Amino acid sequence: MTVTLHNTAARAKQALAPIDPSNVRMYVCGPTVYDFAHIGNARPVIVFDVLFRLLRHVYGADHVTYVRNITDVDDKINARAVRDFPDIDLNEAIRRVTEGTAAQYQADVTELGNLPPSVQPRATEHLPEMITLIQRLIAGGHAYEAEKHVLFHVPSMPDYGQLSGRSVDDMIAGARVDVAPFKRDAMDFVLWKPSDDGQPGWDSPWGRGRPGWHIECSAMAWKHLGVTFDIHGGGIDLAFPHHENELAQSRCAHGTPVMANIWMHNGFLQVEGEKMSKSLGNFFTIRDLLDVWPGAVLRLNMLRTHYRQPIDWTVSALTETKAMLDGWFDAVAGVAPSAAPPASVLDALSDDLNTPGAIAAMHELAKKKDYAGLRAAWDFLNLGIYARADSTVTIAPGDAAAAARAAAAIGSPALAHVLLDRIAARNAKDFATSDALRDTILAHQTPRLALKLSDRKDGDVFVMDVRVSVS
Repeated sequence: MTVTLHNTAARAKQALAPIDPSNVRMYVCGPTVYDFAHIGNARPVIVFDVLFRLLRHVYGADHVTYVRNITDVDDKINARAVRDFPDIDLNEAIRRVTEGTAAQYQADVTELGNLPPSVQPRATEHLPEMITLIQRLIAGGHAYEAEKHVLFHVPSMPDYGQLSGRSVDDMIAGARVDVAPFKRDAMDFVLWKPSDDGQPGWDSPWGRGRPGWHIECSAMAWKHLGVTFDIHGGGIDLAFPHHENELAQSRCAHGTPVMANIWMHNGFLQVEGEKMSKSLGNFFTIRDLLDVWPGAVLRLNMLRTHYRQPIDWTVSALTETKAMLDGWFDAVAGVAPSAAPPASVLDALSDDLNTPGAIAAMHELAKKKDYAGLRAAWDFLNLGIYARADSTVTIAPGDAAAAARAAAAIGSPALAHVLLDRIAARNAKDFATSDALRDTILAHQTPRLALKLSDRKDGDVFVMDVRVSVS
């Protein structure tokens, strides 16, 4: 199977030709962990999770390396640490902020159905690599030290700006360049900057300081994926200046013509037709929305728009998405999982992650009553976390299909055997086991998902009614 992807650098779709098919390598820019991630941050996570799943299917699960970083050194983190923990050591305050927000981020994106990346490096764990890269850039004439700063000298790279395709004037405006008398050129950007006593810092050949944002990703990508790799992804807002600068540093430090063979960027997200903004009252974190909608609704709603197109996040679209999942739910819940997704779904995804096309293929499968194919597509896109509101399933002894439907409604397919074991224990009058398994089942409740188990006689045996309510 050939996977084609739109390469921002080439302005066209290209067939993916891995450098090493036994180790397909992808880097995606992750969060800066200073606060709750907003719904716009969820888009690249979901998009590149689907690509990760597709690559694992095509090349083998053990032959894909997906790196998504965590930026845990940043001026916004420093400000949050001082605000929230004014009476403790700054380094400890920063640790508390970054560990707490990183853990929340992990919980949120997991509830959206995303696989963990192969490697999730933290910027602060890669200071030696950053310093090495900066030293190489200085030695090669691509960077210089000035007033305790180290800056990348943009004119030293003749084809700088090739990724974003911007003119120098546009780049200067877009980068919001800092005016500094020690800069050789207005476009030069910081690789290393000094830290005072109220800021985190590390020893370096240029004094105590901290890295610039762009050098962090260059160092982490180099450490975990090598000098050149297959795919680099992120939001379109990162194409310039972050990815342009990251590419420049890496190419000049390593002396290579490319950093990544394919650059992919997802489009912007707006809410109800307007740019998301706290001042407009339309700023939503992932957690805000998960408190209202099941994770699978948010996930599928994101995938209904092609990743390169802007998406308008609306309540009406979420309502439509939930109705779509409701319509498919009964068809897939009682069908055994399948290892291979249908060709129609894979063909769409292989064509530059055409998720709207994959969803259209799922509608066709449902229309044809190909519920095995629909279940396979459902599983491939990982919609199994879906919990349908206010559904009741009756489970009789040995009724595996009913147990599967109930487990899917709860959002834990693996729970099916526990449900069967519990009704079997009830009928065997093994009340201790029955009670223990009841507790195991009810432990799956969340603030949004309520469960109620009821036993009743149906002829000579007990059956169990499983009631699932989602608020």
